[in-house]
Amino acid sequence: MIHNSSVIDKNAKISSKVKIGPFCYVGPNVELSDDVELLSNVHIEGYTTIGKGTKIFPFASIGTKPQDLKYKNEKTNLFIGENNTIREYVTINPGTAGGGSKTSIGNNCLFMISSHIAHDCIIGNNVIIANNVPLGGHVTIEDSVVIGGNSAVQQFTRIGRLAMIGGMTGVLKDVIPFGLSIGNRNYLQGLNLIGLRRNKYENKKIMGLDKAFKDIFKSKNLHENLSKINGEYKDNELVSEVIKFIEKDKKRPICSPQN
Repeated sequence: MIHNSSVIDKNAKISSKVKIGPFCYVGPNVELSDDVELLSNVHIEGYTTIGKGTKIFPFASIGTKPQDLKYKNEKTNLFIGENNTIREYVTINPGTAGGGSKTSIGNNCLFMISSHIAHDCIIGNNVIIANNVPLGGHVTIEDSVVIGGNSAVQQFTRIGRLAMIGGMTGVLKDVIPFGLSIGNRNYLQGLNLIGLRRNKYENKKIMGLDKAFKDIFKSKNLHENLSKINGEYKDNELVSEVIKFIEKDKKRPICSPQN
């Protein structure tokens, strides 16, 4: 069902099960899968693919050119997965040649009003990004992350799985999986214990992670601390995930506790 006031390019690939409300625009290289719904006044262009069941609210702008002065109109992509909710005034940009040429979003995410996903971001599944949160270019957000309202994430930052960012936090340093990060310039307040319990991890595993957290951050030299605990937590997959995250990119600053 397509409202007669909307403009749909004849070359766009639109499922017969898509619903498009009034005053929308869909460009020639856009693909919309089954049960995608554009409520009204939605603008989608570029080489953009949107998975089934995704719902986009009024005045969202999807697939427009990256806000990067190095972008020279090269062909790049935006992939949005299934069953996402994209609220009013959300903006999502495609990739750039210098960043892998794609922006990618997983499934079952919620992007609240006025959030911004910049070029070359990689976002996992079940992510919640609250109101007025901009992600800079090349940001990686792993599965089940929650970012509180009016926060901002600096370019190239990584946020690990099941981490939680408190509202009004400036995220300049990478946040470990399961971390709880807050502050004008972010620091680790501790672990996202509520999130871990909601995801039904064993209490024994959580307690082991809590102990490892203290060992990993007992001094500023994280890699030296890691070398001393290697093997001690080999049976705890939560600890292993944190260690792999820290060691994956040794050039990136890792968010740590204040004290």
